[in-house]
Amino acid sequence: MSNIYYLQQSNEIDLFEAAAKMNLPVLIKGPTGCGKTRFIEYMGEKLKRDVYTVVCHDDLSASDLIGRHLIDENGTYWQDGPLTKAVRYGGICYLDEITEARKDTTVILHSLADYRRVLPIDKTGESIEAHPDFMLVVSYNPGYQNIMKGMKPSTKQRFIALSFDYPKAEVESKIIMQESGIDKQMADMLVDIARKIRNLGDNEIQETLSTRLLVYAAKLIIDGFDPLQACRHSIVESLTDEPEVLEVLDKLVALYFV
Repeated sequence: MSNIYYLQQSNEIDLFEAAAKMNLPVLIKGPTGCGKTRFIEYMGEKLKRDVYTVVCHDDLSASDLIGRHLIDENGTYWQDGPLTKAVRYGGICYLDEITEARKDTTVILHSLADYRRVLPIDKTGESIEAHPDFMLVVSYNPGYQNIMKGMKPSTKQRFIALSFDYPKAEVESKIIMQESGIDKQMADMLVDIARKIRNLGDNEIQETLSTRLLVYAAKLIIDGFDPLQACRHSIVESLTDEPEVLEVLDKLVALYFV
């Protein structure tokens, strides 16, 4: 039984378990803060597998994933990277925001994401066959994709895919209550605020309001903060720096706490 709280949205738990059983790599698509990382942590506990999480970025190199030679007082030695550890000993290697990584870095995943399940390491001359409990999982936010940072079809077509979105209102309310201890009435109000903000669209606000920020607001309220101030610090100020948009969001939130 996992100690991490997670509420299933559709069939993602069953699909992930099937993928793990059949050694299939998984691609998860969804907006920021919708529960992708929480889901992977939950499944790691449920499947009793270690999770090696790597947050991808422009400077991420293949060595950061595979490993590198280091030097100490005894000389040169090899240190496995998170991907190599997962391949060698078993576990879930989770590459978060994979489209942010350089293309020459993601190419190393190809031999792991198909029938071969092998990781070649040129620097040591090894070719490591993946442990039976190794699983490759990647994620990205489709809203941030552009032509230069999209996944190559040759990479994407090696994965089965799951699409995540923000939870339905009743589910999101339960999550906020569970994570913060706040009462249902306030949780429902925060969810309603989120729905209003998410419906503003990209012209008004660039970043979508995550469930994570709603939990932060609820925790501040539980700690004694005025609800309006809690929402301002956890939601409004976190979403934008534009004075006009700040004013719009402030007025929207204030309608709930008059």
